[in-house]
Amino acid sequence: MHEATKSHIHVEDLWRRYGSAAKGFDAVRGISFSVMPGQLFALLGTNGAGKTSTVELLEGLAKPHRGTIRIFGTHDPVTDRRHIRPRTGVMLQEGGFISHLTVEETVRMWAEFTTRPRPVAAALELAGLAHRADVMVQNLSGGEKRRLALATATLARTEILFLDEPTAGMDPEGRHATWQLIKKLRGEGVTILLTTHYLEEAESLADHLAIMHRGRIAASGTVSEIVAEHPSTLSFGLGAGHTAHDLPVGGKVTDDANGRVTVTTDSLQKDAARLLSWAEAHDVVLDRFTARPASLEEAFIRLAGRDDGLPGDGDDSRAPGDDTREQEAAA
Repeated sequence: MHEATKSHIHVEDLWRRYGSAAKGFDAVRGISFSVMPGQLFALLGTNGAGKTSTVELLEGLAKPHRGTIRIFGTHDPVTDRRHIRPRTGVMLQEGGFISHLTVEETVRMWAEFTTRPRPVAAALELAGLAHRADVMVQNLSGGEKRRLALATATLARTEILFLDEPTAGMDPEGRHATWQLIKKLRGEGVTILLTTHYLEEAESLADHLAIMHRGRIAASGTVSEIVAEHPSTLSFGLGAGHTAHDLPVGGKVTDDANGRVTVTTDSLQKDAARLLSWAEAHDVVLDRFTARPASLEEAFIRLAGRDDGLPGDGDDSRAPGDDTREQEAAA
């Protein structure tokens, strides 16, 4: 069976353009990925990487410039919206709530537009807002407004849940409570796609993730798969009598003015074993010796900071086929 028909979300060669073909900007540039039923898939990236632009296409809020999206195997999110919408929940970056309504009134109003909603009291309890039910939306904190958005997104017992920056503006306690809610929903079999700036959030929640960089997917896979593609480090104090040039390692060696040596290596186990054997043979103490694999944060920073020669704004940012369409229009 084709992957698209088995997945809850399937994206292939997806492009999104803002502006005209000649002077437009491609916020999403040919990305492809799939999310299988019951998975939590996280999209990471710096501001402007294309995360929200992608999610809006998946939600059917805009048509792609190029490429295909299939939800629940066969449905297009724009043309088949009436088949998809009752089975999906959406949490946008901006809730758009009426400021002079209370929290309970807001959720009750949203329930009127929701297919088979859960009880309002249960939705408020689920989002941790039961104690704020009588508070006007305008008096909520930024984090509480995010919880209200989550309450409305989870009103229905949906099969797919889109969460765009679900914990932005929350304090650490609220963030971790929201993580527990997301884990509970995933445990109930809900397929979740979320965007986040918090690497700890992705590490804690995601089955698979993709790191977006300038509109493209720079890396994807599990956390361990992405981290494994980046070098590890060995760090220690060498002391007098030896220099970094004496070390039997294959990785890059650097030292600082205090005699602290760092080895950047793609073979952590082998270089660590060589160093320890060398130190034993030469009666050398490796002061505060540490061996550390790469972290998701280090992988993210390397990917977000690199220059792949991707096109920027203007004429060079055209999607494939633009020249042909312009020539046809001119004719």
